[in-house]
Amino acid sequence: MPQITSRLTEELVEALDAAAEKLHRSRAEVVRQAVEYYLDDFDDVAAAIAALQDPSDPVLDWDDVRRALLGQD
Repeated sequence: MPQITSRLTEELVEALDAAAEKLHRSRAEVVRQAVEYYLDDFDDVAAAIAALQDPSDPVLDWDDVRRALLGQD
């Protein structure tokens, strides 16, 4: 498995150590999981942005949608 090096503030290291202790995991495990979560969220955000920028996707009027969902005219 490749290894990376990163510089963190003292505050982040203290928070990382506290989280690792509470989770009964190593620093490396907490960092690895945090990066995995971040990248998963990043992929979701990138997909949402792409969908929002799709010119073929129609823009819906909120009032029309609300009326349709609530059955109000």
